[in-house]
Order: sequence, then C-alpha cells, then structure tokens
Amino acid sequence: MFAPPCSCCCHSKGWCCHSKGNIKILVAPSGFKESLEPQAAANAIEAGILRANPTAIVTKAPLVDGGEGFVKVLVSATKGTFQKLTVMGPVRQPVSSHYGFLGGDRRKTAVIEMAAAAGLRLVPPELRDPTSTTTFGVGETIAAALEAGAEEILIGCGDSGTCDAGVGMAQALGVRFYDIHGDDLPLAAGGASLNDLAIIDRTERHHLLRQVPIHVACNWHNVLCGPEGVARVFGPQKGATASDVDHLARAMDKFASACSFELGVDVGQAPGSGASGGLGAGLMLIGAQLHPRYDIIMPLLDIDPLLADCHLVFTAEGSIDFQTPRGKIPAEVAMRAKARGLPVVALAGTIGEDANVNYGVGIDAFASILQRPVSLETAIAEAERLLVESAESAMRMIMIGRSLRLRSEINLIVE
Repeated sequence: MFAPPCSCCCHSKGWCCHSKGNIKILVAPSGFKESLEPQAAANAIEAGILRANPTAIVTKAPLVDGGEGFVKVLVSATKGTFQKLTVMGPVRQPVSSHYGFLGGDRRKTAVIEMAAAAGLRLVPPELRDPTSTTTFGVGETIAAALEAGAEEILIGCGDSGTCDAGVGMAQALGVRFYDIHGDDLPLAAGGASLNDLAIIDRTERHHLLRQVPIHVACNWHNVLCGPEGVARVFGPQKGATASDVDHLARAMDKFASACSFELGVDVGQAPGSGASGGLGAGLMLIGAQLHPRYDIIMPLLDIDPLLADCHLVFTAEGSIDFQTPRGKIPAEVAMRAKARGLPVVALAGTIGEDANVNYGVGIDAFASILQRPVSLETAIAEAERLLVESAESAMRMIMIGRSLRLRSEINLIVE
C-alpha cells in the first residue's frame, strides 16, 4: 500500500516539507528597531536555519519599510553610492547622518531615510520627549541632496523619534511659520511650539523644490489628526505622557488647519499624513507626493522572482501584533507568498495584542525570539544571538514534521 499524495501547502512548489532533497528558503525580514538592521537580521536567520539544516539553500532579501536601513538596502540593491553628512539631530545636537544615490540606468535619484537624521535611535532614553524633538536635520539632508544634483528624491518614513509634523524639516528648507502676532515660531522647537501656529508662508522655500519631484514611502494607514492620529497612536512609544499626548494632538490639529488652508486640501485625514510623527504632512507642504510605502520599495527590490523559486519563507520584525497587517513587512511578505501557495514563518522580538489576526494575512506560524523575561536593554543587546537561536528552533520543528511524515509513509508502504 502506498502513501497518498501529499497535500501540504509547499508540495506544489516542487519540494515538500515531508520529502527528501534540499529545501529552498527565502529569508525576507525587516530590521529590529534600535537593534538589528535588515541585513543583520537576514544573516542571523540564515545562520540559524543552516545550523538545523546545513543543506538548505537560503536566499536573503532584507527588506525595508521606510525606516532604519532604507538607504542602505536600496542603494546596495541598485549598486548606488552613499553620501555622509552632519546635520542637526532630533535633540538639536549634531549627528552623523547619510543619504545615497541609486545606481543603474535611471535619472539621478537620491534616497533619504528620515530615521538617519531624526530617528528614535538618536534620542537618548532620558531625553525622549516628542513635544520637543525636531526633524530639522531631515530638511538639511533634503537640501544637501538637492544641491548635489538630485533629479528626483525618494524619502523613507519610519522609526522616528519626533512628532513635529515635519515643521523642523520645512524650516530647514526655508518655509516660515508665524503665530497670531506675526512672529516666527522658534526654530526647531518641536511639536509643542505648533500650538501657537497661525500662518504658513512657503514663498522663501528652497528654489529647487519647485524643480525636483519628491516621492515619499510611508505607512498609508497613518493620519495626522483624530482618535487614530499620530500623537495618540505613537506618542507614548516615543516617551509622551498622557498630558503630552493631549498637547501634541492639539498641536497637530493646529498644524492641519494652517496647512490645509495653505494647500487647499484636508491634510489632517490625508493617507500617510501622520507618518513619522506627522512628517508626511510636512512633506506635503513642500510639494512631495505621498505613496503607500511598498509602491515605492517593491519595484526596486522585486522579491516576486525570489518567491517563485523557493519552498518556504522566513520573515521577521521587532513586533508582531494587531498593527502588523496595516502595512508592516511580515504581512506584506506573507500576502505575496500566499499568492504563490508558500508557507510563511515570522519571528519577532515580541508578540503583542491580537497577534492572531496575522494568520488571516498569510503568516502560518509566528514566535517570539525571547526565551525568558529580560529587560529591553538586554533584548536589544542580545538580539542577534536570540534571532539565530529562534530561527534554528523554528527550522528544527519544520524538520521534525518532515521526519514524522516520512516515517508515516514508510509504515504505509510496509503495510
């Protein structure tokens, strides 16, 4: 008697988790905020997989969502060039930053990640106060790219340490903000200063902004104002108290009112306007176009051909929770993998509230890399080791399933 044909989800791809032969695995993770960049995360997962199955064929495709690693991944993928510069950081101290130019046969396209100039990583824990942090350095980076001859600019939003609606960025590019008395708002003073905003004047903005198109990769679900506005949803993650959140929410409303009047559109509820502490709205003010982030990123990284040549997918991110299906990398990878009938394993630093919703977007299994309760500082410091060991454990479980199926098939044949 012979075993029936296998009906598992990877059988149709030419390999089955119950069969002999080399498995082809695509590793497509995001980074872990303040800890591992996407490439480092991909390397760690590969190392764990190969510990469990040394014959596995692993292809790495580190991904970005606009946050940390956006420049490095896109510039490396296109064989472009990196540029270093010093800008004002989120707490108004100089920081070493960077941007890049894409390679290939295309117009001179600069790539900027806001996190390199105003990311949460650049805000010391004791100074995490989103009422005062600034995006001024982002504007300085845009100016540098313009003056270096950029013919197009791509900006990635994510991993921000700010909530100033991009006003600091716009100030660095010459936009003026006035209170009801006609006085300039303080330079790079953060979101709290926007409660005094009355009028916006763009007449003196950088002249090249009128000539160079700017496209922004952002989370399309993030809006500036309202119950789901950026201050209320993300302010506490950046150090805001309950009082700070209320203060910032009012400030975002003030900015939305002035900006909507200036642009003639409803900025407060515009998709993506709340990205990176409202930087999306500020970028609209200087003439940028906002896009769902994967519309910008995936054409440059193009993982679909890699999905066509694998049997199993590993992805990863710092947290898996109810927000993951709202534009996070594991969900994007899973949806693309499921279109090809591929199983998906997701590894995360933490498993948060209502994480089970991710089964509905194509993640077949997820697990935390934490093996015991530890402090955030310890988790960040040991993230690489923890991710290697978690990937190894997940792969060993997959191999157990393969072994059990083979044993079952042998027993059926014997019978």
